Amino acid sequence: MNEKRALTVLCLASYEKGQEFMRECKRLGCRVLVITRDKLRDADWPRESVDEFFYMPDEFALEPLVHSVSFIARTRQIDRIVPLDDFDVETAAALREHLRIPGMGDTTARYFRDKLAMRVKARDHGILVPEFVHALNHDGLHEFAARVPAPWVLKPRSEASAVGIKKVDSGEALWPLVEELGDRQSFYLLEQFIPGDIFHVDSIVSEREIVFTEVSKYGKPPMEVSHGGGVFLTRTISRRSADAQALDSLNHELIRTLGLVRGVTHTEFIKGGDGRFYFL
Repeated sequence: MNEKRALTVLCLASYEKGQEFMRECKRLGCRVLVITRDKLRDADWPRESVDEFFYMPDEFALEPLVHSVSFIARTRQIDRIVPLDDFDVETAAALREHLRIPGMGDTTARYFRDKLAMRVKARDHGILVPEFVHALNHDGLHEFAARVPAPWVLKPRSEASAVGIKKVDSGEALWPLVEELGDRQSFYLLEQFIPGDIFHVDSIVSEREIVFTEVSKYGKPPMEVSHGGGVFLTRTISRRSADAQALDSLNHELIRTLGLVRGVTHTEFIKGGDGRFYFL
C-alpha cells in the first residue's frame, strides 16, 4: 500500500458475515476494527485478522452507534467504514456523513436500500419499473388502486429480500393493512404485482466501472418461498443467453443511473408476460 500509515478499516457487522473480507484487509496491511452485536461476541470471527473488537447492544441502533464510533475515533484514525450486510448499508452511510469519512453517503445509499427512492430514480431515467405509489397520501392510494388492477404488493422501503412484503388482492384488503401500519405508513410503498421469472444480477463496481457481473435466476420467487414455504433456489445462467445479455446491459444502465462509485451490488429484475424486464 502506498500510504505511510496503514489504513484503518472499521467493519460494521450486525450479522456474522465478512470473515474473508477481514482476512483480505489484514493481508493488504490494513488495521481492522470490528463493531458487532454483543450476542456475536463468541462468533467464528477471524480473530487473527482483527486488531480490535467492539460490542454493542443487540438492537444495533444508529444513535448509540454514532456515539460509540465517535468515541472510538477519538483515539483511532478511521479511514474507511464498511458494512458487511445489506442491513448495515444505511448505517455505514450515516456514520461516514457524520465523521466525514470517504465513501457512499446518505443520498446514494438510499438509491440502493430505499425501494421508493430507487424506483423514482430509475423511472425518471427511463428504466422500467412496476407501477408504484408511496403508501402515504390516501388520495394517491385511492387513485393508484383505481388505475392499476390488483393484485399489488405492500413493501417496506428498507428491508432486504422479501422481508415484510404482503400481497394485496383487492382494495377492500388494502385499507386495513394501511391503517394497521399507523405511523409507519410513510415507510412503505404499494406496487403493482407482476408475475414472472425473477432474476438477480450481482456486480463488483470500481471507480464507476462494472468489473464483474454474474446473472442468476431464482427457482421460485423469494416472496413465494418466504410466505408459502419451499426450498430457496437460485442458479447462474449462461452469459451467452439472450436474457443474460439483456440483463447485463440493463444492469450497467441502472448502476450508472444510481451513481455507485465503488462497491458490490445485488439487483433484481422480473421478466413480465410482455417479455420485458422490470427493475424490482
